[in-house]
Amino acid sequence: MSATDKEPTCDSNMKRYFENYILVDVGANLTNRKFSRDLESVIARAKDAGVQKIIVSSTSLKGSREALRLSRIYPGTLYATAGVHPHEAKSWSDESLNELRNIASNSECVSIGECGLDYNKNFSPPEVQRLVFKQQVELACEMHKPLFIHERDAHEDLLAILQEFKDVLPPLVLSSYSGSCLQAQKYLEMGMYLGLTGYISKDNSENGVQVLLEGGDLSLDRLLVQTDSPFMYPNARASKLPDRVKNSLTERSLSFLQKYCTFQRNEPCALPTIVEMIAAFLHKTPEDVALSTSFNALKVFGLS
Repeated sequence: MSATDKEPTCDSNMKRYFENYILVDVGANLTNRKFSRDLESVIARAKDAGVQKIIVSSTSLKGSREALRLSRIYPGTLYATAGVHPHEAKSWSDESLNELRNIASNSECVSIGECGLDYNKNFSPPEVQRLVFKQQVELACEMHKPLFIHERDAHEDLLAILQEFKDVLPPLVLSSYSGSCLQAQKYLEMGMYLGLTGYISKDNSENGVQVLLEGGDLSLDRLLVQTDSPFMYPNARASKLPDRVKNSLTERSLSFLQKYCTFQRNEPCALPTIVEMIAAFLHKTPEDVALSTSFNALKVFGLS
């Protein structure tokens, strides 16, 4: 995987940035209508920022089909997931599982999800969420594809379902992690990978993600990075972001964030800023975080 497809027009410091940060965004909602008019430019900016591969996460059957379509338009750059989000679980029918299986059987689809449980919003009844999630866990086990998981306020129930399949589970990725340190420890004990987003810029609660990173309990070999675009904007000016983290952010990464991203529409080109924030919390170099998370993504999802 080359650092960039073409030589950027930039000074020597900027060139060093492109050489050092080779990134994989493991979750971006590029099928969202906010990207319908300029997706090609969004992908080009991502590559200019060092984001070489993007996994297009899905939340519905329609979105799964669209993610697959995009992955064929941008082969080797975009990859698809196939799944039904807990918010959409109420739309599940007798035909849904076979349709999902057909989508997931394509080589461009590298994961089952985004699926899971969300008791925070309860847009679908909890009992329906559990049924739909369990069927998708079974599908991931059957197809030997990683499971891309969403969880909000449903930690115990989610663990209970996964425990039913503990001997045959594929790799597990918890998307956009926003839980507590204790919950993270439980997930890590199950061998999960945690996907971190710009949410870290606003979670400085007593047992939140910032504390998880500062405590050193999250090792690089269990870490993945994602923008969750167009959501989870990494606010570099957030009051909850420590000054030392703000001061660690480079002009190079901030230039993409400030020029192309807003609270209303985050983009994959914001990933370097997220990586620099994580690195500052972990007391690591951004290069180390970039290298480790990219390696993890290639390994977990089998990207080539």
